[in-house]
Amino acid sequence: MASPAQETIRLDGALDEPAWARAEVASGFVQSEPLEGEPATEKTEVRVLFDNQYLYIGAYLYDSRPAGLIVNDIRKDFREEDQDDFAVLLDTFGDRRNAYVFSTNVAGAKHDRQVALEGREVNLSWDAVWDVQTQIRDDGWVVEMRIPFRALRFDRGNEQTWGINFSRRIRRNNEVSFWSPVPRAYNMNRVSLAGNLVGLATGSAGRDLRVKPYFAASTVRPLGSQASPSPHSTTTGELGVDIKAALTPGLTADLTLNPDFAQAEADEQQVNLTQFSLFFPEKRDFFLENSGIFYVGDAARNNRVNPTPTPDEDNLLFFSRRIGLTNDGRPVPIAGGMRLSGKLTENLRLGLLSVQEREVAGKAATNSSVIRLRQNLGNSGSDIGILFMQRTATSGPSFSNRVYGLDKNIRFLGAVDWNSYFVRTSSPGISKGDYAWRSTVNYEGNFFRVKAGVMELGEGFRNDLGYYRRTDVRKWLLDTGIRPRSTWLRQHGIREIHTHVTWDYQESLEGVMVAKRLHSGNSFFFNNGAVIEFSYNPAFQRLTTPFRISRHAEPIPAGAYPWFERMIFVISDQSRPLSTSFRYIWGGLWTGTQRTLNGSATFRPSHRFRATFGIQRTAARLPQGNFVSSVYTFRGNYSFNTRMFVDALTQYDPDTRQFSSNIRFNLIHRPLSDLFIVYNDQRFLTADAPVAGRGLTVKFTQMFSF
Repeated sequence: MASPAQETIRLDGALDEPAWARAEVASGFVQSEPLEGEPATEKTEVRVLFDNQYLYIGAYLYDSRPAGLIVNDIRKDFREEDQDDFAVLLDTFGDRRNAYVFSTNVAGAKHDRQVALEGREVNLSWDAVWDVQTQIRDDGWVVEMRIPFRALRFDRGNEQTWGINFSRRIRRNNEVSFWSPVPRAYNMNRVSLAGNLVGLATGSAGRDLRVKPYFAASTVRPLGSQASPSPHSTTTGELGVDIKAALTPGLTADLTLNPDFAQAEADEQQVNLTQFSLFFPEKRDFFLENSGIFYVGDAARNNRVNPTPTPDEDNLLFFSRRIGLTNDGRPVPIAGGMRLSGKLTENLRLGLLSVQEREVAGKAATNSSVIRLRQNLGNSGSDIGILFMQRTATSGPSFSNRVYGLDKNIRFLGAVDWNSYFVRTSSPGISKGDYAWRSTVNYEGNFFRVKAGVMELGEGFRNDLGYYRRTDVRKWLLDTGIRPRSTWLRQHGIREIHTHVTWDYQESLEGVMVAKRLHSGNSFFFNNGAVIEFSYNPAFQRLTTPFRISRHAEPIPAGAYPWFERMIFVISDQSRPLSTSFRYIWGGLWTGTQRTLNGSATFRPSHRFRATFGIQRTAARLPQGNFVSSVYTFRGNYSFNTRMFVDALTQYDPDTRQFSSNIRFNLIHRPLSDLFIVYNDQRFLTADAPVAGRGLTVKFTQMFSF
């Protein structure tokens, strides 16, 4: 129950105001991991206060071994799994589907996110202006949060009933506990399992109008070439603005004019052994925020084993990197964009996005728009939706590509989800086979899990705002496994065994097999968070045209190619100062054999500094020619405090002897206001190398709130 503060609350992590003593205590936390349903090993007490402007959360996290508290990061949106932390979930509409999550660690770092549809949409890029202070005591640690009501969306009223839950992680035990119990198959995003917060009066909230102008200055010298070995540097200056406004208690409008993404992290190079273009994730904030509302599919599950699964790359209907970037990752200037997202009515959610690209040499100006509506069906967690997307040329020859369709998510018995979609496309000159559909059934249980389904893309399917690898294909999929646990295993260091099979079979619409991958694995989850997996993976690919896998090998002819791989995958305890992760694959590859190592080692002497060394290396022996493909990476991060950071990413390809680096400095000089200094360098380390390419960008943003 929330209690009125009745006095000024000083945010210092002390909880020494009389109001805290008068507030009702929430305690009795229950383990989700490792012993589901058992009381937490350490006591936690939480209190909730409010006044006319703020919601206050005070938590006393008792600990019999405060010297064993683990802090590994103080950056914004830190990785929660690697350290002790405390989190609160707020279901402000009380609909048991959507919520905000605020979490902190022992050092007072901040992590916030939006959760929609019980975790099928998780918006990690959502940011709010809120504050937190922590203190370490002899018997534990204390958290004091202050969350402005104007940062949240909720129905206005004198008396509010919100959904609420609290979680605590004790990392040395690899323990997670909740105030309102959550089975270990799920995580905190399972909003329907939250408890009730009563007695809350929110008072009057502001309009939450945010205006964030920016100024960016850049000087760039492109990488030289044989034709132009010494290119000239160019200096530019840019102005732009982002505007966010709460149109209604549930609906938010975002507007961007002349956006700049210079501060976005560079893409990490990958060794590509396939005939397809690589998939790179979105990293630009404007497209990340509320991106989940535009997703169609079943990938965004909230289970514990795979909390952030990769979307189905065989058909990702909306892929925002198609906007403002060329296929090889070069930026295309954007004139402006707008987005509407949130609730139109109690059960109807809207997502609308429209972005206008400018005309550049060799590329017409285009407009890309997406409309998404979702209607909740009762209180079961089910919903139906519609999707419409359009990419239209606004200069040069007329052209338009459209995608439109329906999807549904039906939940049975609280644990079985049936997800389906059907879409049609419209493009000039294509009159048949312009469709795609997918249907899967998913069950997540503590011991048994299974997902099975089928997907089909017609031969005329074309989606200029999506990512897909093949058309004229039908894909059958199965992902199932069991998760046995026992006291004997736990006493010998193993928390859980996960025996699983992932089957992916693809055939043409005429019934000819075009691809197959059967992953059969055994994973061992250790008490300290480490994982070891052994697997056997038969694979098959059919080439319709010759394919050159390396510049050191002749093309692989068109034809059918089966092979077998074996793999060992290891993740050590990521909370330790020194941790590793690697995947070793040996066996077949196309017409020959391979030895592949993808791994990294992380050194973290304190919560301020982290250094990660990574390697991707494949040594292949094929009749078309032997080759070695490698990429070496180094990531360095230093946090001066919770508001100032520097990040470095360097990459080296020994085959081409190409070196690149991306160094970013970020100072959060005021809440949601930043200073970025970004340096990029690209060069070849050869005797006849052209002049190195270099770029320096300084970007300043200032958020004004009204």
